[in-house]
Formats: sequence, C-alpha cells, structure tokens
Amino acid sequence: MHTIFQGPVLFRRFCQIIVPKALPLRRQYLHRSLPLKSIMSSTLSKKLYPVARKDDTVEEDFHGTPIKDVYRWLEDPDSTETDDFVNAQNNISRPFLESGDEWKRLNAKLTKLWNYPKYGCPMRYGDYYYYFMNTGLQNQSVMYQQKSLSDNSKVFIDPNTLSDDGTIALSQKSFSDDGKYMAYGLSESGSDWIKILIRDAETGKDLSEVLEKVKFSNISWTKDNKGFFYGRYPDQDGKTDGSETKQNENQKLYYHRVGESQDKDTLVVEFPEEPSWRIQSDVSDCGNYLILAIVKDCRDNIVFYADLQPGVEINSKLTVQKIVEKFEADYDYITNEGSKVYFRTNKNAPNYQTIIIDFEKPEEENWQTLIAEHESDVLDSVKCVDADKLLVCYIRDVKSVLQVNSLTDGHLMRVFDSDIGTIVGPSGKKKYSEIFYNFTSFLNPGTIYHYDFKTPDQSPTVFREIKLNLEGFCRDDYAVEQIFYSSKDGTKVPMFIISKKRETIEPRPCLLYGYGGFNISMMPSFGLSGLMFIDTFDGVLAYPNLRGGGEYGEKWHNGGRLLNKQNVFDDFQAAAEYLIDNKYTTKDRLAIQGGSNGGLLVGSCINQRPDLFGAAVAQVGVMDMLRFHKFTIGHAWCSDYGNPSEKEHFENLYKFSPLHNVHTPKAADTEYPSTLILTADHDDRVSPLHSLKFIAALQEAVRGSNFQNNPVLLRVYQKAGHGAGKPTSKRIEEATDILTFLLKSLNVDKVNV
Repeated sequence: MHTIFQGPVLFRRFCQIIVPKALPLRRQYLHRSLPLKSIMSSTLSKKLYPVARKDDTVEEDFHGTPIKDVYRWLEDPDSTETDDFVNAQNNISRPFLESGDEWKRLNAKLTKLWNYPKYGCPMRYGDYYYYFMNTGLQNQSVMYQQKSLSDNSKVFIDPNTLSDDGTIALSQKSFSDDGKYMAYGLSESGSDWIKILIRDAETGKDLSEVLEKVKFSNISWTKDNKGFFYGRYPDQDGKTDGSETKQNENQKLYYHRVGESQDKDTLVVEFPEEPSWRIQSDVSDCGNYLILAIVKDCRDNIVFYADLQPGVEINSKLTVQKIVEKFEADYDYITNEGSKVYFRTNKNAPNYQTIIIDFEKPEEENWQTLIAEHESDVLDSVKCVDADKLLVCYIRDVKSVLQVNSLTDGHLMRVFDSDIGTIVGPSGKKKYSEIFYNFTSFLNPGTIYHYDFKTPDQSPTVFREIKLNLEGFCRDDYAVEQIFYSSKDGTKVPMFIISKKRETIEPRPCLLYGYGGFNISMMPSFGLSGLMFIDTFDGVLAYPNLRGGGEYGEKWHNGGRLLNKQNVFDDFQAAAEYLIDNKYTTKDRLAIQGGSNGGLLVGSCINQRPDLFGAAVAQVGVMDMLRFHKFTIGHAWCSDYGNPSEKEHFENLYKFSPLHNVHTPKAADTEYPSTLILTADHDDRVSPLHSLKFIAALQEAVRGSNFQNNPVLLRVYQKAGHGAGKPTSKRIEEATDILTFLLKSLNVDKVNV
C-alpha cells in the first residue's frame, strides 16, 4: 500500500518523496489576511460536480439492517456510464489543478529536484554483482551487472526499453543458485499481475518461455538450477490486466523447468478446499526441503513442507507435511542446518523472536529459542550471512538498529553504528562473506555501506553516498524532532516533526501523513517531495506512528485493528490537535494525507473531524468498508478490518466506513476541508470503485450546502495502479498535483518557486 508523496518507509508483510539554481527564483509575500485559498479556489462552483445517478433499488440486508447502495453501478469498470463519470470528474479536477501557472512552476521545480542519480545496494549472484541505478528522471531504474565491485558496469536489464511510456516495470527477480539464470517478473500499468521471464546471466538474452497468470507469488529455485516454484491463478472469465474487480482465488503452486513452455509446468501443491489460501515457497538452503508459508489474509501463516530428493525429477504433486497448522502467528523462514530450520516468529513473542524447529521432531514442545524476544525493541528482519551469522535488524522507538548474532547460539557478535534513520534493503547470502546495507533518514537520501566478515576488525565502509542535486542544501538547516503525544485514551504515540530551523515556533503550513494498519512500520526515510513541501511553503512535515502499525510489535498492531480500529483515527486526530495546540500550524494551514489503508484513514477523519483540517488528500483509499472483501484481494484485509459478514464486525465497520458516513454540512464547523481523492484505472489492489463511490456520495452531500465552499475533487490516473512500479514521470505528475492542490487550498504565507 503505497503513496507517491514520499514519506517514511513503509515496511510490511506481503498482502501491502532546497532549491535549484537553474530555475529563476521568485519569493512572494502575501498578506496574511488574504490567503491563497481565497484567491484560487473561489472559482470552482459546486454546480460543476457531475450528478451521479442514484439507483434506490439496490439494497442489501446486513444482519437485519437494510443498507442502500445507490452507486453500486460504479463498481463496473467496463461500463460506458462509469467511464463517463470518470471523464466528467477529470474534466473538473484537471483544470482546477492545472489552470494558471502554479502547476507548471511546481512541476518544473520538482522535476529539477528529482533529477539526481539514485542507487540500490549491490547484490552478488554467481560470478557477478548487480545493482539498480536511476540516472535521475528515467521512468524505471536500470539493473546493472559487473564482474567485480571495481569493474565497469554494463546494463543487464533496462525496463525503459520495454514500453514508450515507462509503464512496464521490473517487479521482482530471483537468481538460480549458481547465478546463471535470473527469473524476473514484469508488471504492466501498475497491476499486481506479472509475467515471468528468464534471462541468461552470461548472454543477457531471454529464454523463450513466458509464464502468465502470476500474482502474489515469489520465485524459488531448486538447488540443481533446473527450475523454480511459483504460484499462479487459474484462467478466469474477462480481463486480467489490473482493471478487473474479480476476486483472486484458488492460487496453485507449480514447478517450471528452464527451457520448457508453461503448459508443461508441473502442478505440485494445491488446496482446492481453501480458495483464499496463498502459497509462498522457499527452497531450503540445503536444497532438501520445499518450505511453504501459507497465508489467507495479511497476518499469520501456517507452515508445511515437502521433501525434495536430489536427482529426482519433479513431475507430479508433492507430499506435504504439516508443521504449523493454526493461523495464529507469523513464521518467516531464515535458513536451516540439516533438519533444524530457523524462523522469525511472533508466536508467544509480540516483539518477535528467532526460533529453531527440528523437522524430524516438529512438535511445539521441542522448539528452541535462539534469539529471545526483546523487552521493547521489535525484531524486524533476520538474514543468514557468511555461513554462520545472522544479520539482525531491530526497530527501537521507530529507528533501525543493525547487528550481527551467531547462528550457532544466538549471542550478539557486533552492532553497526548508525544515526537516527532506517536500514533499507540489506543484501547478503549465507554463501558469501560480504554484506551491503543502505541507511536513509529524513535528510539523507541514502548512504550505502559495505562490510566483509573476512576482515572483522574493520568497520563498515561507505561504498556509495547518494548526492542530491541541490545547491546550498545543508542538513544542519533542518530540525528533526521526535515527540510523544497523548491520544484520546491517554496512549502515548510517537511522531516525527521535520522543518527548517527557527528560533521560535510559529504556525506554518503543515502536512500530516498517516497510515496505521497491517503491522506496517512507518520508518524515517528520505522523501524529495516532502523536502519540497518544506522548502516551497516554508512548511512542516509530521509523521505520527499510529496504532495498527508494527513499530511496537503485535500489541501496537492489535491496538489499531478490528474492533480497535477507531483508535487509529483517534491517534491521527490527536496528532492534528497537538500540532495546532503547540503552534506548529493552524487549521487553515493543516493538510492530511494517506494512501491505501491511509486513504481510509483520511476518509474517516474528514467525516469525523472536518473542523480540524484545511485540506485532505486520500490516495487509492479503501472507502466502502461493507464490500471491500468482495473485490480482487480485498478478502485478505479482513484480518485487520474484520469481516462485514459477521454482525459484530459489520456494526463496527459501519461506524467509520467513509462511504457510509458522509454528511451534509449544516454549520461552518462541519464543512469538509478541501479534498482531493486520487485513484488509478489499473489498481487491482484497492479497486478504484472505492474512490468513485465515495466522491459520488461526497459531492452529492455537499452540493446543496450553503456551508460548503471548499472543493471536493476526484482525479483518476490512466495506465497506473496502486503505486508499485509507477514510472517517474507519473510519480512527478501526481506529486505536482498534490502540491498544487495544497497550494490552492491552504493558507500559505509565502511561496518559493
């Protein structure tokens, strides 16, 4: 679940943005009594909103409560009427955003700022190192290959050559154990559907086969390098390009042999009696086990395995053994030593621990703890490196801590020094002695470190430092503070606040971004568009770590899910109150933003507390909480939201569902803030139908209100999805739309473009 206006890094389990010299600078000082909002938004009449047809015949009974669904016709993405509605909305929102020169000026500045080289951590596979690099404005990052870290690099795969508009993205990759082949997935227009191809590492050429109908699958090679396991869905009626809404069910696990066509692949595992199960497979490091982590929603998995016999062809279904049969905890495979298999788990450990399960004695009473749960820090990730070591990353008060523990007995071997920030994408393998990791923070776009266990007395060295293309940028000019504020029920919630340094605090434009769900930790990381907000509007960024996230382990997650979901909205609203009460901002200067589950957050909060916010941006949000489980992968979200088919959860969801709690403003303090709803036509994670129905209801509710003067708009992007793989040009376009909307909606005292 993704946002284009880049804020903190979102870490999640799979379910799932200073001044250039070249631009002429003009600093405008506007009289405080005449905010930009009054100049720019007064020309938008509520009469321009399309009148969406209301079908009063559509009614559904929820546990004895009749609920009308008058805009259900907007759930059909292929109807001419839906298409006309989308076009009518874009014909209002685009002129509103693009009229005048504000959009062009902001876009030019943002494009200039975006144009600097960006790198990923090097990775070693077989005889080569690989890394991703974007020269600045390339739509997709390019994967490079080099023989050694000091050799010249050559392009290994450039997704930019696969489409004219950059909408084909490299979404995943997996190398054979010997490094001779790379199986990789391509997605189109932001869809979750991928096609798997295979590239020869020596020649850089693709083999002939293409694997289709793949979604929510990893790629796991057998150690003989002859093929790999992957999950695919059966053929379905209609489209499978990301614009459909059909539920994703009956995923099956197949084995593909290199050099053969997909129709010859072997079905190895299926669970026809469990259509919602999704199968993630890992071939163990020894090659003797196929470990299956099976999920049905967005938390908790069971663990099965099958024996893989060296030299025996895989040409029939595998016999599956059960290790963990109850969906009650997470189990992430790390490595194995013979029959002893290592997992990261929150079983009896809300902050996670590392355990050993002996597959020859798998009963729970025989499980061993290798690294015990920490009292307060959350065990975020574990990777086996250099034969007998574990690269361990903890979250400590929303900051990364990277260390090395022994695979033998779990003891702490060393801690890597780091500042306040986040460790991103550490790379390393059990067979290699070297590791790479990328450190990022609110003011650091990335520093990549290299460490080799062959020289344990040496400290990690800076392998590559990512440099901004910003003359005069100095981190010392900015202040980053972490405060803890009280939510409605007294819970202390952490929040990062970033701004330019000043001797005194006085109200400034403020962007408050939130997520709060699915055990996702919102960590400190660099966002160029966030820095642009600070620089352009002399603004403040605020990132509260709401309950529902994973920053403090499973207890923090549980505090904001199911019947506790209202806590997330309360936390967010309390963050806004803190910022106003402590003079960071004022209501007319405060904007809120969230994407996906964060879009639900924004939608619910503008219904519940419209008096708190000056503007709101909801991206690809979940807005219909009574029908979310009926489309694509939405049924998996019941683990966080609850199932509307159950009376207790229906009653809870109905209270905060954005679509079902829209109101007509009848007083000044119930006027909706200026609101921009963003979605995309190929979003098959959160279908655009959520945003279409919500904006139809919202515009209808405010149309006749004398108290509603703020605009409520919908922008639907074409050939785009939930966010992953979105080309740079579309990222800049969306960020420009958001910045322009905030400029036209908030009380902005000065503008630097």
